[in-house]
Amino acid sequence: MNRAFNFSAGPAVLPLEVLEESREAVFNYNNTGMSIMEMSHRSKDYDALFKEAQADCLKIMGLSQDEYYVLFLGGGASLQFLMIPFNFLKTQADYISTGVWAKKAIKEAKWVGKTNIVGSSEDANFNYIPDTFNFTPDADYVHITTNNTIYGTEWKNNIPDTGNIPLFADMSSDMFAMHRDWSKYDLIYAGAQKNIGPAGVTMVVIKKSLLDKKKENVPTMLDYKIHVDNESLYNTPPCFPVYVVGRTFKWILKHGLDSIQANNEKKAGLLYDYMDANADFYKPTVKNVRDRSLMNVCWNLQTPELEAKFIADAKAKYNMTNLKGHRSVGGVRASIYNACPNEWVEALVKFMGEFMKENK
Repeated sequence: MNRAFNFSAGPAVLPLEVLEESREAVFNYNNTGMSIMEMSHRSKDYDALFKEAQADCLKIMGLSQDEYYVLFLGGGASLQFLMIPFNFLKTQADYISTGVWAKKAIKEAKWVGKTNIVGSSEDANFNYIPDTFNFTPDADYVHITTNNTIYGTEWKNNIPDTGNIPLFADMSSDMFAMHRDWSKYDLIYAGAQKNIGPAGVTMVVIKKSLLDKKKENVPTMLDYKIHVDNESLYNTPPCFPVYVVGRTFKWILKHGLDSIQANNEKKAGLLYDYMDANADFYKPTVKNVRDRSLMNVCWNLQTPELEAKFIADAKAKYNMTNLKGHRSVGGVRASIYNACPNEWVEALVKFMGEFMKENK
């Protein structure tokens, strides 16, 4: 099969070897004579792979199982927008607004309690990461969104120092894209469908000591402690997506996070460098190099009509798919997650040269 050049923002490209392993597991997992989708989540075989995925997650992050717990839940990151304040917003919480998904998290938190926007880039249509904040000294937590898929901005090593205030992060679209000091975070969550697996499962990494600060009388399915106490198996988990996540963790461990980060920087650099060198034709939406996403590269051409032609020609000539920018902002977007091969980005840059020559 000839693979399409899939630049989708999510669900997104997965490692080829993970797809091949998953194909076999769908038919016959570990020679059990059963599909991974047919097995009981209480069986020994499934319990082993589930616990191994949890352990591998913390191994990648360099975190101790004594201090942190990994949950695999349903509901996507969108449910976490509400689950977090249900558990931890007692008096007030601080949020930094850097895009649509951050705003959605803020909207859900407002249902629960007082929510302070302590930093925002909305004044410039979210095309930068703010660096001035007014944290509330007695805030219950600070919440950030590390990568903004729609606008192409990303927090890297410039994470704000929140002092003694717990730091929570939505890392849905750049989880394991780079090495981070994850010990700075008290709670991390990620919808899997970008870098770590298929849609249908959400990973939550939570500091165990944080559970001591949880509110009482939280609805059962929204209660982190219930899920931790039941080893993330309070109800039937999304079994097949968790399997794929586990295999993706093995792929990450095999290649190493430092190597994956270097490769992501190389891929993004190819695109940004080419556009910067041809800025009269290709215009990156994020000007500040520090704030440019490694995962979602966004740009404009001179007119919407030329952008539409670029997207159509890329599909027709080379089967390059999903290059259209988000409907709310338009433009062009190439999502180049961990599993996106270098060759795809090289082919895209080559096409950009051809297109510019023909249409300038």
